[in-house]
Amino acid sequence: MTETSKPNLKSMAEKWPSSFVAREQIPTFTGGAISTRRIANLDSLKEGPSGRFRLGRKVCYPVSNLIEWLESRAARLN
Repeated sequence: MTETSKPNLKSMAEKWPSSFVAREQIPTFTGGAISTRRIANLDSLKEGPSGRFRLGRKVCYPVSNLIEWLESRAARLN
């Protein structure tokens, strides 16, 4: 698959009001494409977005890392 066939998800980052996303907000951020439980499971397998950090009791992700991770997993369907 070529890079041109992957969707550009950077517009999601431009609409988000913060530089990080709490794990519980990922379904909102992605329009329901990824659930909170799914991202937690992928994190436990070391397959989630890089750069996650804890802020109080919340696990958060830098928006840029989350977008990069989503783009690496996304593919257009023809």
